Amino acid sequence: MTRVFITGMGAVTPIGNDVATYWQQLVAGRSGAARVTAFDPGDMPYTVGCEVKGYLPPATLAEASWPRASHFALSVAQQALTDAGLSITPANRERVGVFMATGGAGLPMVERYATTLAQVGWRQLDPLSFVHILPGEVSTAVAIQLGARGPVMTHALACASGHYSVLEAYHFLQRGEADVFIAGGTESSITPVTFAAFGRMGALASRSDDPPTACRPFSVDRDGLVPGEGAAAVVLETEAHARARGATLYAEVLGGKLTADAFHVTAPEPDSSGATRALLGAMQNAGIAPQDVDVVYAHGTATPLNDAAEAVALRRAFGAHTDRLAVTSIKSMIGHGFGAAGAQSLVAAVHSLRTGIVPPTINYTPDPAIDAPIVGNTAVHVAARHALVNAFGFGGHNVVVVVGRVA
Repeated sequence: MTRVFITGMGAVTPIGNDVATYWQQLVAGRSGAARVTAFDPGDMPYTVGCEVKGYLPPATLAEASWPRASHFALSVAQQALTDAGLSITPANRERVGVFMATGGAGLPMVERYATTLAQVGWRQLDPLSFVHILPGEVSTAVAIQLGARGPVMTHALACASGHYSVLEAYHFLQRGEADVFIAGGTESSITPVTFAAFGRMGALASRSDDPPTACRPFSVDRDGLVPGEGAAAVVLETEAHARARGATLYAEVLGGKLTADAFHVTAPEPDSSGATRALLGAMQNAGIAPQDVDVVYAHGTATPLNDAAEAVALRRAFGAHTDRLAVTSIKSMIGHGFGAAGAQSLVAAVHSLRTGIVPPTINYTPDPAIDAPIVGNTAVHVAARHALVNAFGFGGHNVVVVVGRVA
């Protein structure tokens, strides 16, 4: 079987616009939450978001009108390629693929175009407006800018999107359909409609008076998620390709699993059987046992139902070994990046394998009803061999990816 390795990484996040800064801030427990600036929340009681700060689009960006999420996607793709020491050339471009993912990258553009249409008329609409609302643009933007002519696809599995792109790239590489993939997720949906819709759903954190403490995954006083934005990407290569060019092997992608709850459009399955099947299936496909896992990057949104269901799934999948895990939710610091969330967690998980450090779940106060070993408030040291990264999306998409330390 073809082995697949991560050889480069890129990140744009609410706490750092490169991987090194992002990781440093995660370990230090820094929050990126603040009152939103992208729009005026007006009389909404929900005003906290984790926005990307100090971001400058790539100088090579040809289409300034592209959505912010597409800008993010190109930034992290370029970072990852540079980190991997890899260039896309006429000689290799047909063997380089792009799988970027998003939950709703076009949503801000829909809001903008609808306002333009209503206020000044159709003649002022951007001629590429329809293209800019399509989810597929985040991958094609990267492919066009970087010249990648291999398989190109955008995955849209709600909050599990960015994570699944990595798993699917792994499958494509195993089938020999490319030598290299740029894979990850991107999102920028801090908009009036997002806040209004999630607020009406009852899913948003209510601590507007103290933004850095608003997101409290797995805590007894958790009351909702904090919307985030940003992107993350990795370069994936077959072992033969990576070793032939002397690439640094950061971590090995060992496999994963996608399952469906088939239960509800927003709520997790009460018995967590879908998430449990994803966890067990991912380990089986990766050829490891529960006792081989040391770290779990949880989905951990800080909503009451999600966190409770995920804790149940962990206990069902790992049994007595659950208590030996280090479980963390970095959404406590970067918010919920929706389609980017899984990829953002994956980049952090790779660093945990390489450094032996697991970032904290900040704002954590134990909940007696949550039966899981949460890494709370302070980073811990773990000699991790394998890490699982969870991403569970609206509609019942359950994605778990397994990464292993390179000896």
